[in-house]
Amino acid sequence: MMELQVILDFACCACNESVSVTVKCEGKGLALSGRTVATVKVPCPSCGTMHRLDFEPNGTLRAVNPYTNPRALLEPSIN
Repeated sequence: MMELQVILDFACCACNESVSVTVKCEGKGLALSGRTVATVKVPCPSCGTMHRLDFEPNGTLRAVNPYTNPRALLEPSIN
């Protein structure tokens, strides 16, 4: 199985501090060069803001956004 270590550098969306993270990528999707996009959640070490990074295995960042925790939708009671 193919395995890569990718270093991602970005600026925090909240405090604008520089953040660097190393992620390990592995799996069948790495063989699809140019078509694979992965996602990882990374906290800022300075302010704690959680980020969602979308990136390619070659280290290209596609998007850096603040992570928002998906909320469960409330449903009306049946009774």
